[in-house]
Amino acid sequence: MSAPLDRPDAAGLLRRVLDPGGFESWDVPPSYGTLSPSYAADLARARERSGRDEAVVTGSGLLRGRRVAVVVSEFAFLAGSIGVATADRIVSAVERATAEGLPLLAAPASGGTRMQEGTIAFVQMARITAAVMAHRAAGLPYLVYLRHPTTGGVLASWGSLGHLTAAEPGALIGFLGPRVYETLYGKPFPSGVQVAENLAAKGLLDAVVGVDDLPEVAAQALDTLSTAPKPAPTPAQRTVRTEMPVPADGEADEVSAWESVERSRRPDRPGIRELLRYGASSVTPLSGTGDGDADPGLLLALARFGSASCVVIGQDRAAQRVGRPLGPAGLRVARRGMRLAAEFGLPLLTVVDTPGAALSPEAEERGLAGEIARCLADLITLRTATLCFLLGEGSGGAALALLPADRVLAARHAWLAPLPPEGASGIVHRTPDRAPELAAAQRVRAADLRADGIVDAIVPERPDAADEPEAFCVRAARVLARELPALRSDPSGRSRRYARRAGSGL
Repeated sequence: MSAPLDRPDAAGLLRRVLDPGGFESWDVPPSYGTLSPSYAADLARARERSGRDEAVVTGSGLLRGRRVAVVVSEFAFLAGSIGVATADRIVSAVERATAEGLPLLAAPASGGTRMQEGTIAFVQMARITAAVMAHRAAGLPYLVYLRHPTTGGVLASWGSLGHLTAAEPGALIGFLGPRVYETLYGKPFPSGVQVAENLAAKGLLDAVVGVDDLPEVAAQALDTLSTAPKPAPTPAQRTVRTEMPVPADGEADEVSAWESVERSRRPDRPGIRELLRYGASSVTPLSGTGDGDADPGLLLALARFGSASCVVIGQDRAAQRVGRPLGPAGLRVARRGMRLAAEFGLPLLTVVDTPGAALSPEAEERGLAGEIARCLADLITLRTATLCFLLGEGSGGAALALLPADRVLAARHAWLAPLPPEGASGIVHRTPDRAPELAAAQRVRAADLRADGIVDAIVPERPDAADEPEAFCVRAARVLARELPALRSDPSGRSRRYARRAGSGL
């Protein structure tokens, strides 16, 4: 026999997620007005069965030492359904969390609208959504943990609005409840669709997390999202930033453009995942757009470099090199990261490392060119500090989409070009064989990009990042840890993003 699934009730979840002894209930007795005898009997049975007075528990407590507000469903009370009194309790808790400046953790487990109350209960989802969006507009984190089952209006409102959304392993999560589907259509809903793991694979959830792992995941996210801005650097500190890092005299010039291109393509060259593994802390991966798009070629995460928190959008060279080129979905994931950075006022770090965007009929039909344009537009107009790190290959529109930033750094053997040099050679010379010549003529290598004002500084490789992956990533991370706080406190950076042009940047 398989072990029973771990499905704690509201009290069990609070006990296992919050620090011991710190929970403070915000609940007041519910008010229902006039009830029909049958509904009154349903409520009485629900109270007896669940030990609760309503289908949700609210309050505050400590999560790894940080005070947070919580809204947790009790499924044993009328299947966690939302009536007017339930909504009153949720809205009151969300508004109190907003007023007190607390991050909010919501853990729904609900069949949706309370059928005994009908339409008046149905429209409460809009009230709850309004309160959640006011909380988000105040710059406060909203984390969601979807439990088994979460369906109907709850999923279609406050269950789908998290900055980070995780779910219980094996949880049933779907808009259409299986019983409703079978009643309406006379057949069961297809299996395996409304399951947490499948939805995570489709980019609808960020993670599938057991309840005992939830505190660590939530705490890491809050470490990034709740970090206050650091003090502005002194003018002397800003001078240090603009002067470093560059290779020793002549070090970059001695390597040809084509040699850099070849080195950037080494399969053992470190990419975004190694940069985060060796150089970052408190890394919280996010998955997909949250609305059904995902792309293995684009990594989105919350991370810290030193004391600097940021949102990271990085092109994953490993995934792209095994037949998963960056497509429109990846660019939509990137735009999610941009919105997240802007919402919290966090700096955005983009990491460019791509052999080029997907070249396929599907990519064309799904609007690849339009997504590149929208990425560019969003990044150029983003109302927060931006830093780009050209880590390896920088080919074509996929690279350009993440390039415009307040500061642009490049690894020594990184490069940037409108096409792979072989493709450019094919256009100019009708053969790919003159790619080395084209790479030199187009000034694609990092040293030339810096001389032309496209790149601000170069991170050394000694002599090649593939030969020293951990040391290189640690070195790069230290640079990022210095750059990010300086950018965040320097309002002139965004004007440079607009001003870059040939001879002084993009």
